[in-house]
Amino acid sequence: MPLSMNREVFITCAVTGSGGTQDRSPHVPRSPKEIADSALAAAKAGAAIVHCHVRDPETGAPSRDLALYREVTDRIRDSDTDVVLNLTAGMGGDITFGGVESPLPVKSEGTDMVGATERVAHVAECLPEICTLDCGTMNFAEADYVMTNTPGMLRAMGQMMTDLGVKPEIEAFDTGHLWYAKQLVKEGILEANALVQLCMGVPWGAPNDLNTFMAMVNNVPADWNWSAFSLGRDQMAYVAASVLAGGNVRVGLEDNLYLDKGVLAENWQLVERAGTIISNLGARVITPAEVRTRLGLTKQAPVAG
Repeated sequence: MPLSMNREVFITCAVTGSGGTQDRSPHVPRSPKEIADSALAAAKAGAAIVHCHVRDPETGAPSRDLALYREVTDRIRDSDTDVVLNLTAGMGGDITFGGVESPLPVKSEGTDMVGATERVAHVAECLPEICTLDCGTMNFAEADYVMTNTPGMLRAMGQMMTDLGVKPEIEAFDTGHLWYAKQLVKEGILEANALVQLCMGVPWGAPNDLNTFMAMVNNVPADWNWSAFSLGRDQMAYVAASVLAGGNVRVGLEDNLYLDKGVLAENWQLVERAGTIISNLGARVITPAEVRTRLGLTKQAPVAG
């Protein structure tokens, strides 16, 4: 695809994630109130979209608790700050095998495998404007852990999201994930004006060198909207790279804990810095209302209950 700089850029803030970062920074939010407050501060700093996981409020461990998702959703929607809500649907596909000589039975610790309906239950409950769809299975850093998303599971989850009127954000960790996402669009499971997040530098997916990044960008259909991020110290470099390559940006504590070397960040600070980079490149940070128009979103309220 021909490249041209994006001059109307939206920022996504990935607020807390599900990784083991809860004890590495006091700024990683745990409770629904902390997550919502951090998301709203990021929105006030310029994030048009907030991407939210939930955690056990006591331990900080990742959770799929519907009540926690509902509280985060309600707190964000009851505020006077407008922002597009994006909930993860990546939980529930985790397998930790027993080891290289005895992979079965799988380990109960680290394994969380549930069906498609349960994986999107919180999406049906909260009706965010966007939810994520991890478009492939991947070795995800740990020795015996696999993030599992079979073609059948993705077809089922993608159709549920489409039927709910929630726009999937395709999470692409490698080029094959984009290949399969295009197949889901071809089959009519996902709508043609798809949204994709290019996830760079996550072991062992697409490495975050610029040659690989451009291979990912060049595999995104011209009529899709896309965003990208990289991890740790490369987060802000990929803000610039994404804008220059025609995309949008994602920052936040899910992917990076530091503002500068040795200086722990808050989400709003990362958003603010990304906004400065975007402005310095001669582009403009767009609003939640503009994002809804671009992506064809309708602001929704939670299901009464």
